[in-house]
Amino acid sequence: MTPGNSDIILERMMSLHPKVIDLVLDRVWRLLAALDHPERRLPPVIHLAGTNGKGSAQAMVRAGLEAAGHRVHAYTSPHLVRFHERIRLAGALISESELTEILDECERANGGAPITYFEITTVAALLAFSRHPAEYCLLEVGLGGRLDATNVVERPALSVITPVSLDHQQYLGDTLEQIAGEKAGILKRGVPCVVGPQKDAALAVIETQAARVGAPLLLYGQHWHVWQERGRMVYQDENGLLDLPLPGLPGAHQVHNAGIALAALRALGMDGEAFEAAVTRAEWPARMQRLRHGPLVDAAKSAELWLDGGHNPAAGEALAETLSRLPARPLHLVCGMLNTKDVTGYLRPLAAMAQHLHAVSIPGADATLPAARTAEAAQAVGLSAGMSASVADAIREIVAETPHARILICGSLYLAGDVLRENG
Repeated sequence: MTPGNSDIILERMMSLHPKVIDLVLDRVWRLLAALDHPERRLPPVIHLAGTNGKGSAQAMVRAGLEAAGHRVHAYTSPHLVRFHERIRLAGALISESELTEILDECERANGGAPITYFEITTVAALLAFSRHPAEYCLLEVGLGGRLDATNVVERPALSVITPVSLDHQQYLGDTLEQIAGEKAGILKRGVPCVVGPQKDAALAVIETQAARVGAPLLLYGQHWHVWQERGRMVYQDENGLLDLPLPGLPGAHQVHNAGIALAALRALGMDGEAFEAAVTRAEWPARMQRLRHGPLVDAAKSAELWLDGGHNPAAGEALAETLSRLPARPLHLVCGMLNTKDVTGYLRPLAAMAQHLHAVSIPGADATLPAARTAEAAQAVGLSAGMSASVADAIREIVAETPHARILICGSLYLAGDVLRENG
């Protein structure tokens, strides 16, 4: 098989089920059985769910475990540039040859039966993980939790629930309580769960489900605490206090994500170098990422260029908080979003901070919100807005008017992935 065959197989897999998202586990169980249950042959699993922060928390946990000398598998979604980013085997992205091999094996075992793209590719990841030695396996939920394709491990070593907020209501429910119930579906009897900061309604649901299944909780604000003090981050639990640098990932909200990661590492029995490494060495692209090289940066000239893939109201609030802490510069947004998102809810916290929004459509995304509708949503929350044909055009238009602007490309991980590809 020649390099690039994985893309051909992935394209075929897109047509196996008419719905992009269909939350049941029957198809996953059927394929896992056909492959002799690779989910039963994994290293100890840390299973992460939540609306915001689970990717950052996972990256921090992985950095900490690897600093402690452990080999770590990691599964995350969606990818930004190439599918290979979703599957990390003992620290390295899966190779093209192995990805092609496991995708082909899963496709043959599935026999053309209906199965969603996410389901069959998740099974492929589990198959790859089952064949490589490692001390831990990090599994990030794709959507929800209870019926997510990752929720097939009978007894993880640890569960994690990051902050829950409104997102994907068309699949998970219209209320915070309903969404929290789906996230809490990853709780397992006897398996401890680290719970990040939650609104009262979400926390009540998580606690009820934990009591129902017998899952001990490690709750923010009760069993562990984290805060920023004098340019440092302080974490405290019953094992003592940790005085650490601020997280390397930018944004005040990353202090809470780091606290979640530290609580998870403590629960796994880590100590010493793992804690500082978790906070300082984690990398997570398209989360308030400063772009410093590439053709888009060249087009920006003396303007700053930033990239963020957050896409729901809670992400908009976190982004506004992060921007408020940066040195003053005129802020211009280049925004593209999907038509399934709460666009006004996302933009409302940013409206008072930005001078103008350049709306774009997301290239190649069937569910892209037309640029005109993104501009209308911005104007509805009091943000001056217009449309641009592309991100590159938007950057050139901004620089022509405001050479020293801070330009933030935002609104979608799909847009972020396109930007990273275009920028090399």
